[in-house]
Amino acid sequence: MHDDLLVKWTDPNRLLWPCALLVPLSPFVGAALVAIVGPGLFWATGMLLVVVVLPLVDVIAGTDDRNPPDSMMRELERDRWYRWCTYLYLPLQYGAVVFACWAWTHAAMGTPERIGLALSVGVVSGIGINAAHELGHKRTSHERAFAMIALGPSFYGHFYIEHNHGHHLHAATPQDAASSRFGESFWAFLPRSIVGGARGAWNHEAARLRRRGHGPIHRNNRVLVSLVPSIVLVVVVVALFGPAVLPWLALQAALAVVFLESANYLEHYGLLRERRPDGTWVKVAPQHSWNSNHRFSNIFLYHLQRHSDHHANPLRRYQTLRSMPEAPQLPAGYAAMVLLAWVPPLWRRIMDPRLLDHYDGRIDLVNTGSA
Repeated sequence: MHDDLLVKWTDPNRLLWPCALLVPLSPFVGAALVAIVGPGLFWATGMLLVVVVLPLVDVIAGTDDRNPPDSMMRELERDRWYRWCTYLYLPLQYGAVVFACWAWTHAAMGTPERIGLALSVGVVSGIGINAAHELGHKRTSHERAFAMIALGPSFYGHFYIEHNHGHHLHAATPQDAASSRFGESFWAFLPRSIVGGARGAWNHEAARLRRRGHGPIHRNNRVLVSLVPSIVLVVVVVALFGPAVLPWLALQAALAVVFLESANYLEHYGLLRERRPDGTWVKVAPQHSWNSNHRFSNIFLYHLQRHSDHHANPLRRYQTLRSMPEAPQLPAGYAAMVLLAWVPPLWRRIMDPRLLDHYDGRIDLVNTGSA
């Protein structure tokens, strides 16, 4: 009998998962710090948390590659504690957006402070997309509905369709808009992924409805349905605070999309699945996704950095995702790597040698965008 059957395993991060809820609380914390301490910089607390504090904590806390034993997987999957750690993100996220709309229109702040608050709310909505990513892969109808709701503040509801039905099919191939190519800068990848993702989601829904005898403009088109939370949010905040909130709401949504697409950029940079003799692509394997075991960025991102196991088992809940030693590893957590991606020369200096080492120097094996 295996040792893991003799000793009950306990998740060492169990009490840390609610830390992710600090992100949607950051606008409230920032307002309190401004009131108590003074500097308007604190309106950007959410941004500072993710791009300054979290990378530093990652360095201090280090990595964690421990995996739950197979004997505990079923119990972990059923443990509702982990579900509530994601469910609670949604009301806090919407509370942060509504509070920000009040502050943008009523608080004593100048334009730099308003921009700082938009940065914080953009982080909240960006990680809200990640919460939607976790929820949108589940079979339960209420979790899929929660996913669309979580995408409302970012106005990126189509992500739910394209990610599940496009990216997971084409990841690490030239056909995937959300897989970055060798030598492609983040700023070139960004518009390609945004446009390709929206087009892919619409085409998928149009084809699905066509098979059922409907046109694309239909009440069951999930791209159109996904717009409902965004429209409701806009109507409510404009009714409460006036149209002056609209530019700031748009800015935070744009920032959220940048954060989401930054994560997309990291996840498969330059990696390429092999072709079979018949021209089809091999199944996605651990070596086709960049991973990171940095402990706290994994906690704040619901184990998104264990990306290889997510592609292998997309229905698996975040607490059971496994570290895979055969997967290529990023030199830091996503929080630091996002900043690196925004500076293409630094990104290429660090990541291109790592990518080529992964392929033993064979540039013909990397994803350059050619089919």
